Amino acid sequence: MEELTGFLSAYWLQVIIAILASYLVSSVNTSIIVTKIVLRKDIRTMGSGNAGFTNVLRCVGKVPAVITFVGDFFKGIISVLIAMLLMINVSGENADIYRGYLMYLAGLFAVVGHTFPIYYKFKGGKGVVTSFAVMLMTDWRTLICALVIFAIFFLIAHIISLCAVINFSLYTFTAFLWRFLDYRGVTSVTSTFPSPTLPFVIFSAVIALLIGVLVLVRHKDNIKRLLNGTEKRIKAKAK
Repeated sequence: MEELTGFLSAYWLQVIIAILASYLVSSVNTSIIVTKIVLRKDIRTMGSGNAGFTNVLRCVGKVPAVITFVGDFFKGIISVLIAMLLMINVSGENADIYRGYLMYLAGLFAVVGHTFPIYYKFKGGKGVVTSFAVMLMTDWRTLICALVIFAIFFLIAHIISLCAVINFSLYTFTAFLWRFLDYRGVTSVTSTFPSPTLPFVIFSAVIALLIGVLVLVRHKDNIKRLLNGTEKRIKAKAK
């Protein structure tokens, strides 16, 4: 705990800048912008009402959906990169861990910005693609796990929301597992943080939990439909 409080007290300005920058950058919603350009409509009034990749794919077309995916993904990357740049001149034995703390915080607020964007009356997407980018930037191994899980269940069911729900129900576990194995020295060769401390292991799992809960809450209607057997399978608009 002293490690985390030491980080917050020493780098509080970087924390504030990273949180605000991540939130504001990720509040820019690609699906809303693309749909306005293509159809002159608000994607939030179409289909499921979600301002995200899947709804654009169903209601607008494949090309706009790809653009949406790329935009949502790069928001997460840019947000974490900002955190990394803010800590670029930090040195000392805790430099890597302190950088990691800020990267995880930036990742969390990237997802918050996407789901509750200030520019669009706090009504955004569900955070899946942006969260995948955060996984890539903070611990690429969790993204590999997520993609494998996604591929398996999509091939079985062809329901993206089901893949998302399963993925983010397991995200805390995969995040904790990899970092704990790093802490024990088992997988440090594959980690971006070769010598994580136990507080850092716990912190990364807590951030993963918060992201997972946020994404699952945004999928509450999908979960109801999945339980009722009425959730639609993916079918793109041919355009």
